Formats: sequence, structure tokens, C-alpha cells
Amino acid sequence: MRTLALIALIALAACKEEEAAAPPAPVDLTESALSYFCQMNVAEHGGPKGQIHLEGHPAPLFFAQVRDMVAYLKSPEREAEITAIYVSDMGAALSWAEPGPGNWIAAYSALFVTGARVAGGMGAPELVPFATPEAAARFIARHGGQALPLNDIPDAAVLGPVDLAQPLATPVL
Repeated sequence: MRTLALIALIALAACKEEEAAAPPAPVDLTESALSYFCQMNVAEHGGPKGQIHLEGHPAPLFFAQVRDMVAYLKSPEREAEITAIYVSDMGAALSWAEPGPGNWIAAYSALFVTGARVAGGMGAPELVPFATPEAAARFIARHGGQALPLNDIPDAAVLGPVDLAQPLATPVL
């Protein structure tokens, strides 16, 4: 009987550990969400968005442009441990101007189109996230670029200088 109780106690502890390790759910984008770097209203800018959840912080950091979010991830200085990262699924977006308040996908499961000459919400070249390879391929057929997982995005795509001499497009999805 004592062995059975010990097994039940161990199983309960394992369940609580798994529950504690579960990442926070994405937060819907609201009109009051401010972009982390510029403190501008995120919803007022077109293109895909990002959110990063930090341990001990009740609200996520929002980013008006995915490029800025990835730059934050590549930065050596952070406020706390990252517990979850979400990006807009542009395959589910109504349009570039309206990426959607709740069509978030986990950033590590997304494919990011890099190298397309499209402007994000803050005017810099954007990394465009998609949930499926098919949606990313359709975007690439229209706007160029290549699809990469988050870990393969080169530093130069987000940390290098931005050349605004060449015009960037507002894409059609």
C-alpha cells in the first residue's frame, strides 16, 4: 500500500512539473498594445506582429514588426527568461494591413520568409511568418525570398543596416 501511495505522489509531482513548464498562451492584440522598442501602438501598423512572454512578467512584449522581435531574440541582453514566442500567421491574415488580433502561432513552428522586398509595420524589410510551407511558397512566388525556420534566420537579416534607398512593397497576401 505504501508503494502505491509513493507512486501516486511521484506521478502527481510529475504532473505539476509539466503543468508549470507549459508555456503561456498567446495574448490577443488589442488597441492598447504598445511596441516594445518604439512604444507606438502596434495595431496602427500593418504587417505581421510578434509577442514574447518573459518569466515573471504578466503581459507579453509586443513588437510591431517581426524583424524587431527577432532582433530582440538575438540580443545578448534580456530582462528575463523567455517562456513563449508567438508571431502572426500571415497565411491566416485578412490582409497585410490587418494581420489579425488572434491568429498567433508558436515562432519555433513557423516558417519565416526572408529576403522579400516587403515593408513591415515600421518600414524596414520584414520577416514574414507562416504556419505552413504552402502558404510561405505562395508568398515567395509573389514577392521573392526564401523560407527559413526561426533558428536559421541570419543575424544580418535583423541586425544589419536597413537600406531604404530601394523601395519596399506593401505585399498582397
